[in-house]
Amino acid sequence: MTTTDDVDDVAESPVGQGIDQPAAATARRPFHARIARPALALGAGALTALSLPPWGFWPLAMVGVVLFDICLGAEPTRWERVRLGALFGAGWMYLGMGWMVQLTPPGYIAAGLIFTTYHAVAAALAPTGRWRVIGRPAAHTLVEALRLSFPFGGVPLATMGVSQVAGPLAPVARVGGVILLTWVVFQIGMALADRRRAVYDALGSLRRRDRSALPNLVGRFAVAAVVVISLFAPSGEATGDVLSVAAVQGGGKQGTSALEVPSSLVTERHLEATASISADRPLDFVLWPENTIDVNDRRSTPEFEGFETSPIRDLVAAEAARLGVPIAVGVTEDAQVDEPTARRYTNAHIVVLPDGGLGSRYDKVRRVPFGEYVPLRGVLEQITSAVDQVGEAVAGTERAVLDVPVADRDEPVKMATVISWEVFFGGRAREGVNDGATVILNPTNGASYTGTIVQTQQVASSRLRAIETGRWVVQAAPTGFTAIINSDGDVVQRTSVSEQTVVYADIELRSGNTWYLSLGDGPFIWLFGVVFVASWLLTRRDRALSARSRVAQR
Repeated sequence: MTTTDDVDDVAESPVGQGIDQPAAATARRPFHARIARPALALGAGALTALSLPPWGFWPLAMVGVVLFDICLGAEPTRWERVRLGALFGAGWMYLGMGWMVQLTPPGYIAAGLIFTTYHAVAAALAPTGRWRVIGRPAAHTLVEALRLSFPFGGVPLATMGVSQVAGPLAPVARVGGVILLTWVVFQIGMALADRRRAVYDALGSLRRRDRSALPNLVGRFAVAAVVVISLFAPSGEATGDVLSVAAVQGGGKQGTSALEVPSSLVTERHLEATASISADRPLDFVLWPENTIDVNDRRSTPEFEGFETSPIRDLVAAEAARLGVPIAVGVTEDAQVDEPTARRYTNAHIVVLPDGGLGSRYDKVRRVPFGEYVPLRGVLEQITSAVDQVGEAVAGTERAVLDVPVADRDEPVKMATVISWEVFFGGRAREGVNDGATVILNPTNGASYTGTIVQTQQVASSRLRAIETGRWVVQAAPTGFTAIINSDGDVVQRTSVSEQTVVYADIELRSGNTWYLSLGDGPFIWLFGVVFVASWLLTRRDRALSARSRVAQR
């Protein structure tokens, strides 16, 4: 039931002042003022990007959101929302995804435009007025959730969640993963940006029936509840078993492609590093990075059966026999297809046993668009021949688990295995852990990227996967970074770029569930969808009450 006080409150709020005034005000602004807001939106996005690794100053994410909301204001026109949302997204995405220009300059431009558009749409659709305080965070969180899966299977880099892994909000990931963590940052920033007088004495204002601060109060209470709950949320439990592992980094120059460095040289470097491991050292398992062995003779020698019958397999098996432990190696093989338009291959991790046999195998499921396959290849081939340089990786179909036999254990140790790009997707590690994995492996290869943007963001993503699942993560890369991460997301060890080294660690095997393992992303996407719709309906209600109030006053 609506009271007269409700109508008075709405009439006194910005919602009741009419929606045409901002447009008129914009027309009267001087030139420098019209430039200031777009510049602030672009700068807010850049500050958000600087909260990401390798820069990594996590508070800047919230500062960026605060400034973005301030430049939007309470009642921007739709065109202002589109323009400012696009600029905020551009500052964030083009700087945060700068690594992509080395992979594919056209893809970098296209991806930046797509994700910039996402935030322009979110800003345009989010409600104005007092309910914007909860509507805008929900809208921008939803488009970030969309970015995790569309287009081309998603490009989940430069995410808000990655920016917070070193900050106090990181435990939120064990409750709701990257999506909930993203919402927390947006909600904090936009609640802080709301400068209403009533915010500072909200409870007293509510007692005076001044409800203008209610949305802000709801947003702040919700954030506080999530953060407090995350501190007590389950994080798994130790099984009492420890696994002694060695992660091998062969070393070599950073920023080199497979065309510049022969695959045989990469293999030799990792054999050399493995040979440095003492046979007397107590070990259970050795991990090599992704793509350290390339078997590509299938087309020239039809009877060749790939890694299984290759001489390289014998060399790895000899090291496994010397150490008495299995070695999991990254293998690229030609796929058996007839007359492919581009090289078709598999990207797998294969366990080589001490007796020379081959154990469990996992083929990469999530492929890198424009790096391991070309979306819309047929169309793009009509435009440029550059797509011919990119092969077509055959996507795997198996669950994200390797079963690794370990001495003195009755059953193999299940290891959730996410190859390189896959670690940016929370669902891949979650799948393996839900299948019984007690540790996570991330064999990767970032050797072709100059600088450390993608490498540091990958370590941050591995840290998020550790927090989400309550499992230790072993990451191995041919030229860096190789890292050991504990179940709290802390980096226990990390190599330097380009060095040849072996990282040793005793990994705690863990079981049990976090809430994210049980729930996944789906419930939180639905939740913020409901919040977004509710904020819109409440805004419409405010406007209806304001219209009725104006009519009553005539």
